[in-house]
Amino acid sequence: MFAIFALVALVLASVGLYAVVAQAVNQRTHELGVRVALGASSAAILRMVFAQGMRRMALGLVIGLAAAFGVTRVIGALLVGVSPTDPITFGSVALVLTLAAVAGCAVPARRATRVDPAVALRHQ
Repeated sequence: MFAIFALVALVLASVGLYAVVAQAVNQRTHELGVRVALGASSAAILRMVFAQGMRRMALGLVIGLAAAFGVTRVIGALLVGVSPTDPITFGSVALVLTLAAVAGCAVPARRATRVDPAVALRHQ
């Protein structure tokens, strides 16, 4: 049961991050078109959009891990056979969420590299 809830939460986190990054790319279409028109490479655009999404993921991960450490004091008595601050659990959760964020950022970042400067400059 917990695995199903964890999977649903992971899918929601990935879709949410995708939506935020996709909206940011959509709002910056004009800027990305100007950058491409001025000679920015596809790799530079990809790196810029991907870094933006990963910064958001890192901030959320730091806040989430800090909150999780705070909650461990409350639920420590309820856990059986597992340390409340098990480093393997915290590390694996951070790794899985990072991989989900990479997957969530990949599609909007690739789409940003395909912005046509002529269309983007006419876009309002």
